[in-house]
Amino acid sequence: MSHWQLFQRFLRFGFLAWGGPVAQIAMLRKELVDDERWVSSGRFNRTLALYQVLPGPEAHELCVYFGYLAKGRPGGVLAGLGFMLPGFLLMFALTWVYVTFGITGVARAIFYGIQPAVVALIVRAMHRIGGHALHDRWLWGIAVVAAVAALAGVPFWITLPVGGVAYLLVKREMPVLAAVLGVLFVAGAGAFVASRVAEVGLLPGLPVGPGAAGSDAPTASTGTGSESLSLLFLSGLKAGLLTFGGAYTVISFLQRDAVSVGAWMTNSQFLDGLALSGVLPAPLIIFSTFVGYLGGGPLGAIALTVGIFLPAFSFTLIGHELFERLIQHRPLHAFLDGVTVGVVGLITATALGLFLTAVTDLPRLLIFAVALFLLFRWKNRLAILWIVLGAGVVGLALSAAGVV
Repeated sequence: MSHWQLFQRFLRFGFLAWGGPVAQIAMLRKELVDDERWVSSGRFNRTLALYQVLPGPEAHELCVYFGYLAKGRPGGVLAGLGFMLPGFLLMFALTWVYVTFGITGVARAIFYGIQPAVVALIVRAMHRIGGHALHDRWLWGIAVVAAVAALAGVPFWITLPVGGVAYLLVKREMPVLAAVLGVLFVAGAGAFVASRVAEVGLLPGLPVGPGAAGSDAPTASTGTGSESLSLLFLSGLKAGLLTFGGAYTVISFLQRDAVSVGAWMTNSQFLDGLALSGVLPAPLIIFSTFVGYLGGGPLGAIALTVGIFLPAFSFTLIGHELFERLIQHRPLHAFLDGVTVGVVGLITATALGLFLTAVTDLPRLLIFAVALFLLFRWKNRLAILWIVLGAGVVGLALSAAGVV
C-alpha cells in the first residue's frame, strides 16, 4: 500500500465516521482487525485501552496508530489527517455560512430545536463517563467538589491536580491526608469565591454577563475574529491534553475559554457549534473548528483545530511504547482516576450552564426530555445523528405552527 493509498483509505473512513466514537471504533475494528487482520484482536483491545486512558479522541488516535503500523510516522500523519479532514472541511464551510449569513428565519427555528437536544447529548455523555469512573464514595466526593468549585469559578488547573492527588492518597491508604487536602481545598476555594464576590458581586462560574449570556439563538453571528492565533492554538492544545474520559470532556475547557473567560462567543453560539458537529461525520471535537473560527476567523479555526488534535497525533508518533509502559504504573492509575472524575464534575457544571441557556421554555424542556430518553433507550449507531436532525425538524414545526 502506497502513502497515497493509505491516505485515501482513511479519508474514506473519515467520510463514513457517523454516529460518534463507539460507531467509529466499531467500523475500524471490523475492517482493519476482523476482516483484514492488521493486528490481532488482543493487541487492538490493549491499544484501545491505552487510548481510553490517554486524553484525546480514541477513534482518531487509532487511525494514527494504524497508519503508523503501515507506513511509520509519515503513515500515522496521513491516516490521522485523512480521518479528520472530511469533518474539518465540512465544519469550516458550515461555520463560514453561519458567520457570513447569521442565524435568521429557518435556521433560527432549526437551532431552537437542536440546542436542547445537544444539552441532552452532554448529559448522556456525563452519565456514561461517570458510570465508568465513579467506583466509590471518594470518587463521588471528588466529582461533587469539582462541580461546585467549577460553578464557583475556581480554575480547573487547581481542581484537577488536587482531585488526582487526593485519590492517589486514598489508594495509598492515607485517607486522613486525603481528607485534610480536601478540607484545605474547600477552604481555599471558599476564600477565592469570597474575594471574587467582593470584587464583582457575582459567583464567577455561573452563566452571566455578555460572554456567557444569550439564551436565545443570535440573529447574526457575533464572532469578532479578534483573538490572537497563539491564544487560540494554546486553548486548543490545553483542551486536547485534558480530554480524559472521552471527547465530550473537551466541552468544559473550550466553553470556559471561549465563553466564560474570552467572551468571544455566547453560550447559545457554543451550543450551535456542538449542534453542527452532531450531524457531521467526524469526532465530536471537530466543533473546535467552529469555536476557533468565531474567535479568530479562518486562521483561528485552523489554529485551534491544530492545537486540539496535536496531542492525538503526538501520543502515537512520539512515544506509543513509552505511554504504554507508563500506563502500567499503578500509582498513575489512581491519579488519573481522580483527574477523570474531576473532569466529570467540570462537565456537570458546564452542562448546568448550557441547560440554563438552551432550555428556556416548555417546548424546549420537552425536546430535552425526549432527546435524553431516546439517548438512553435507542442503541442504533446513528442515534445521535437522527436525534439531532429530528430535534431540528421539531423546531421547524413549532415555528411553522406559531408556537415559538
